[in-house]
Amino acid sequence: MTGEMVVAIAERAVWVILLTSGPLLIIALVTGLAVSIFQATTQIQEQTLAFVPKIVAVFVGIIFFGPWMLSKVTNFAADIFENLTRYVG
Repeated sequence: MTGEMVVAIAERAVWVILLTSGPLLIIALVTGLAVSIFQATTQIQEQTLAFVPKIVAVFVGIIFFGPWMLSKVTNFAADIFENLTRYVG
């Protein structure tokens, strides 16, 4: 296995991680921003108000994006296992 192959595999792995985690991070960011704006306008400073909507939004995002995320990760893993002899040998 050459150094170029290792870098290519690592680059693809990072890309898959960014693609699969991106939608949930964006959902959490938008939800957190909306809750922060709501708290600032109403002057409600309850700590749990910031976490519960984000948790619910991320769970909804997992339900919506979960199959797509799972297929991306399993396709990457299947590609690694299929080409294992090429990488090692």
